[in-house]
Order: sequence, then C-alpha cells, then structure tokens
Amino acid sequence: MTQDGSPQTPDGSVRASFSLLRRNRDFRRVYVASAISLSGDWFLLVALFGLVVDLTDSALAVAFLLAAQDLTYFAVSPFTGVLADRLDRKRLMVVSDIVRAVLCLGFLAVQSQATLWVVYPLLGVMACFSAAFEPASVAALPNLVETEDLATANALSGSLWGTMLVVGAAVGGLVTAILGRDAAIAIDAVSFAASAWLIVRIGRSFQEERDAETPEPLGQAARETLRYARRDHRVLALLAVKFGWGLAGGVLVLIPLLAKGRFHAGEIGIGLLLAARGLGALVGPFVGRASLGDEDRRLFRTIGVALGVFGAGYALLGIVPGLLLAMPAVALAHTGGGAQWMLSSYGLQKIVPDHIRGRIFAFDGMLVTLTFGASSLLTGWLAEAMGASSTAVVMGGVAVVWAGLWAWLTTDVRRATLMEGCGGPAPEDAGVTGARAIAD
Repeated sequence: MTQDGSPQTPDGSVRASFSLLRRNRDFRRVYVASAISLSGDWFLLVALFGLVVDLTDSALAVAFLLAAQDLTYFAVSPFTGVLADRLDRKRLMVVSDIVRAVLCLGFLAVQSQATLWVVYPLLGVMACFSAAFEPASVAALPNLVETEDLATANALSGSLWGTMLVVGAAVGGLVTAILGRDAAIAIDAVSFAASAWLIVRIGRSFQEERDAETPEPLGQAARETLRYARRDHRVLALLAVKFGWGLAGGVLVLIPLLAKGRFHAGEIGIGLLLAARGLGALVGPFVGRASLGDEDRRLFRTIGVALGVFGAGYALLGIVPGLLLAMPAVALAHTGGGAQWMLSSYGLQKIVPDHIRGRIFAFDGMLVTLTFGASSLLTGWLAEAMGASSTAVVMGGVAVVWAGLWAWLTTDVRRATLMEGCGGPAPEDAGVTGARAIAD
C-alpha cells in the first residue's frame, strides 16, 4: 500500500504507470515538464542536423555539432554536480530552463555558412545549463515519489525520452520541412519556458533536509565523489557501463548522413530514423523494469545484455539496404540502450544517499558526455574515411565488445546481487575483484 492508502501495483506495467501519475501530482508535473521540454529538443536537433548537412555536407561538421554540446557538458559537470547537492535543486532547474529558453533563440541568427559558427558556442553554453539541470532532476526523483514507486517512476521517465523522440523527431521533421527551421527553433525555446512554469508549481522538496555546515571546496567535493565510487563497487560498475555506452554513442552522427545519403530520404528520413530510435528508447525501460526480478537481483545481468543489444542493432544498421529495414534496426538498438540507461540510473538512485547523489549523477553524465563527444568525432572521421555504413558496423561492434568486457569484470558484483539483491549499504566483499579491475 502507498501512503495515501492506494494499492501499489508491483511491476512496471502500464497499469502501475497510470496509477503513479494519477496519485502523485508532483511527479505528474515534473513528468509533463520533461515531456514538453524533450519534444522541443528533438525539434531543434532535427533542424540543426538538416542545417549543418545542407550548409557543409560534412560528417565532421555534424560530429562537431554533438561534440560542442557533449564536451562542454563534460567539462562543467564536476562543478554543476556539486551545485545540485549544495543549492536548492528546484530553483537550479527553473533558472536553467529560463536561461536555455533565451539562448535557444540565438539559433535564429544562423541563416548561412558565414554564420554557421554561431551554432557551436551556443550549444556549448546551453550545455552548461543542461549539466546543472540533469543531475538535479535525476537526484531529486527519489524525493518526489515513494520508495515503492521509484522503479516505476524510472521506467516512466526513461520511456518518456523515447516517447518524445518518437513524437518530437517525427513531427519535428515535418514542421521543419513545411514551416522551416525557425519554427522548430522557436518551439524549443517555448518548451523550456513551459517546463520552468510547471516545475515552479511542484510542492514537494527536491532534496532532504541538510545540516548547516560550511560547504567543502569544489575540488574536495569532486574527490569525495571519486572516493565514494571506488568504495562501493556496485556504483563503480554502474558508472562504467554508461562509459561504455558513450564509447559507441557517436553512431548518432550517422543518422542524418544515412538518411540524406544512402537512403535518399532527406529531413523526413532523419525524423523517421530518430523516431525509430525513440520507439526503442520508449520500450526499453519497461523491458528492463520487467527483467529486474525479486529485490532487483537480475539488475547487473540485464544491464550487460541490454548493452550488447544496443551494439548489435547498430551493427545491423550498417548492413540493411533501405530505410524500411533501417528503422527496426535502430529501434532494436535503442530498446537495449533504453533498458541499460534506465537500469543503471535506477541502481544509482537506490544505492547512493541523497547528500551525494547529485555529484554522482553529474560524474555519471560527465563520463557519458566525454566518451560520447569523443565517439562522435571518431565516428565523423571514420565516416569520412570509410563510409557511414561500415562505420555503423564498427561502432556497433565497440558496444558489443564493451558489454562482454564489462560483464566479465563485474562478475563478482553480479553474483553478489543475484544472491543478496540490490540496495542498501555497500557489501564489504561483494564485487571487489571485478570492480577493482575496472578501477585499475
């Protein structure tokens, strides 16, 4: 039973999801805020992909588009994670939304190759505020729902990214093709403002009460985060799996290249492939939630399988001959990717205490964006050298290899979780061998 006396559905089903949205007004508001903001983001991404390809016809230019965002996110994450634990998370998220709404309008100035350079610093500055918003949002989630609802809330939040990608990318492609890129950019700016308005109306606290104390310097806080991760090897393993996902994540660079080149489908093709990506990301978190088992005993085993599926899907993308087969390949990849992302985030939320949770998630985001940004540049370079199709096979293979290596190195963590479940204080001996291998 929940605190209000409503029966709690014990799985990640549609029934449990609707029950949570109906019962918890504050979670419903943050969920709708995220839906609005994410839909706008995909409008923007489709517009910018099309703009850069039209003006440059360069894989590296698309890669730099992603790298400008992700490498900036990486650089500022050690500081923004501390802010997510030190400041009021709600205010931090609202300010980040408002600033991004204003910055987004700057893309309207990009109308020719002479002004294309504006895209890159604008994306970089927006990434600074995204790096503050995201860890605050994920760290706050356990405080916005009851403990028994946390897995369902993560499945809903993880699938939302995919849902809005399906809607935002597909509709964004149509809006951009019919109304133009400026309309898509304006819609993204409005979405940030709407998200801020909804977050302001949330009543629950976004963090636990803190004792009055002198905040430690930023550098010391970052070191504390690393020490905590090394001490609890379950946390180290959960951070490492997203690191591996990021190594192969640069395959996103190939979507506009394949859509406009090999598949001859233009911006509508970009939208459809991104929508297929979203469909997989929508389904993946629910598949992952259903695979957890009693007391989340199968958490680590499912994560390894999911990462392997992600790589296999993108390897297939490099082989299939046309858009109709490319879409299910991308959907398969992100069913695995969505399951892996949701499960690793859920595991961190369940294990890490509130006072350091923002820093852990910022560090998590930092690792992902570092590897994703580097992977984007590598993917762009490989696509120029050997073609987009061959590059998709190579990068998919990277994910499959990392999934196998990660599963081997975390054998002891996985076995301990199968026996004891996941959650609570770090076991003294569980996972030392495998996770220490990752650390070293």
